[in-house]
Amino acid sequence: VDGEQISSIGRGLCVLLGISLEDTQRELEHMVRKILNLRVFEDESGKHWSKSVMDKQYEVLCVSQFTLQCILKGNKPDYHMAMPTEQAESFYNNFLEQLRKAYKPELIKDGKFGAYMQVHIQNDGPVTIELESPAATVDLKQLTKLEKQQQRKEKTRTKVPSETSRERNAPRNKDDPSASSGAEGDVSSEREP
Repeated sequence: VDGEQISSIGRGLCVLLGISLEDTQRELEHMVRKILNLRVFEDESGKHWSKSVMDKQYEVLCVSQFTLQCILKGNKPDYHMAMPTEQAESFYNNFLEQLRKAYKPELIKDGKFGAYMQVHIQNDGPVTIELESPAATVDLKQLTKLEKQQQRKEKTRTKVPSETSRERNAPRNKDDPSASSGAEGDVSSEREP
C-alpha cells in the first residue's frame, strides 16, 4: 500500500473475498469453514488434494476484493451487487475475526481494507478455486432462471398470433362465416349448415 509492504505470508492460501449485498452471518460462517478445511495441499507421502491449511499449519492472507461482485453490462463492469463500503468493512473485519477464532490468530493476515493495493501472488501449481456459499449459488441459479422466464415472456408478447403464410395471403370470402377476421367478437369453431 503506497509503496509499503503491509503484510505477507509464506506457504498457505491467498483469499480474495468479494462481499455481496446479500451476504449474511450464515454465508460468512460457511466461507470460514470451507477456507480452513479445503483440502488443496499434498500430504507427507506426496498425495495431492489431501491436506487443509489447518492440517499443514500454513498461513492465510485475506484481501477484500469488491470487484469479484462484478456483473458485466456489455463491456462495462457494474458493481451494484457489492456490499456498500461501510457495511462491507464491518463484514470483512467480522470475517477475519471468525477466521482467527477458528484457527491460529497469528497465521491469519490481511491487507488494508479499501486501499489500492498491489498484491503479489505466487501460485503453486497454479491452483485457483472459486468458493461460493450454498445460498449464493442457489440465488444465482434462481436469478438466471427468472431472467430466462422473463425473456421468454417478452418474446411471447412481441409475437403475433401464428398464421401460416398461406392463411395470411388467401383471399377472404365475405359470405363465409369462417372467413371472419375475428373483429366481430366470438368466432365459433363449429359451422352451422
